Amino acid sequence: MTGTRRRALVDERAIPSQPSREAPCALPGTPLAAMRSGIDACVHCGFCLQSCPTYLTLEDENDSPRGRVLLMKSALEGTLALDNPSLETHIDRCLGCRACETACPSGVPYGHLLEATRATMAAKRRLPFVARLILWVFARPGLLSMAMSMSRALRGTGIPALLSRLPGRLGFAMAMLASTKRRRRAYAASGNDQRGRVALLLGCVMEGLLDEANRATERALRVNGYTMIDAPGQRCCGALHAHAGDMRHALSLARANIDAFERSGAQYVCTNAAGCGAMMKEYAHLLANDAQYAERAASFSSKVRDISELLVAAGPVRGGEVRTTVTYDAPCHLLHAQRIVDPPLALLRAIPALRLAPLEGAEHCCGAAGIYNLVEPDTSNAVLAPKLRNIAATGAELVATGNAGCLMQIGAGMRRAGLRARAVHPVELLDESYAER
Repeated sequence: MTGTRRRALVDERAIPSQPSREAPCALPGTPLAAMRSGIDACVHCGFCLQSCPTYLTLEDENDSPRGRVLLMKSALEGTLALDNPSLETHIDRCLGCRACETACPSGVPYGHLLEATRATMAAKRRLPFVARLILWVFARPGLLSMAMSMSRALRGTGIPALLSRLPGRLGFAMAMLASTKRRRRAYAASGNDQRGRVALLLGCVMEGLLDEANRATERALRVNGYTMIDAPGQRCCGALHAHAGDMRHALSLARANIDAFERSGAQYVCTNAAGCGAMMKEYAHLLANDAQYAERAASFSSKVRDISELLVAAGPVRGGEVRTTVTYDAPCHLLHAQRIVDPPLALLRAIPALRLAPLEGAEHCCGAAGIYNLVEPDTSNAVLAPKLRNIAATGAELVATGNAGCLMQIGAGMRRAGLRARAVHPVELLDESYAER
């Protein structure tokens, strides 16, 4: 804790009076109104407090899950306007890590509540320019491809590495880009092709900046007996849009992906990015009210698997020795949203000679949270700081984590802090092991 006093649960100036349970809905027909039962499930017990990174960092109960749920309830019941600055501030500060869901004994669907609140607020306000620009580009394949090509070209000049120690957003952005550089490897990857047909969600940042992790994913799946097939026409998963309240594009992208993966005939849809996997597993929730897609979305979501789930189901096949020390940081949307705990660790333990060092606070958010580190950089950096201290304490040479944003956030943070460790995807280590066979 850095402060000396926690603020009250609700700012009295923000909420003029306490709403009653019988209060009428002031926002009928909105996404937030549809989630009323989720709001009512919160009993304000406080079990979520010690799991919430913004509460632990800012020491303000308005920036805790139960504080935000009370703000949501007040907006829904009309005692707090949607454009109230207090509502905007505290809802915007939420990382959406969903650690509170793991801690909650009442089953409050906080992630869905947050998305519904932001979608409802979108009618009354505009997102920051940086957020609007990123969401606009990611919804347009041509522009996204161009942006990623330019980013790779810039990375290739070495300029990002040189500028990565600059203060502020520019320096951190350059450090994130520099951290995506990978060594290219290739080997003959083959297995028995008996475990089913798999189509990989290529992803926006994964394919654009971390494409070697995608190739490692494909090779590792082949070694473990899966048949890789293409899914032409796939798009961004829509997670960034849904988390920001841009439901129009989130729905459009989800429908496009369902169409593309259905055409592929894949038995499994594999993702190696935790945020994307969590989003696609929740297409059934996202499209529940779409008569044309609701049933198809449920079927699609049932096929989505994280790469660690597929590999551990297959063994995984053992490879050659990888003599290094690694520590594992659990991506929030793998641990708290998908509730996948052991498979990534089992994958790492299957690599001969690999030394796995435990990481204190591995279950806590790193502060990346999609585009959060670009729109709320101060809070993001404050959340990242204890993570970096804990990584340094392990003495590990590598930090393994299975999400694009986490790889870049932790990689950038270590670079700027002068740590010699690198951030890698767990499947990259397994791939290295297979190359050594």
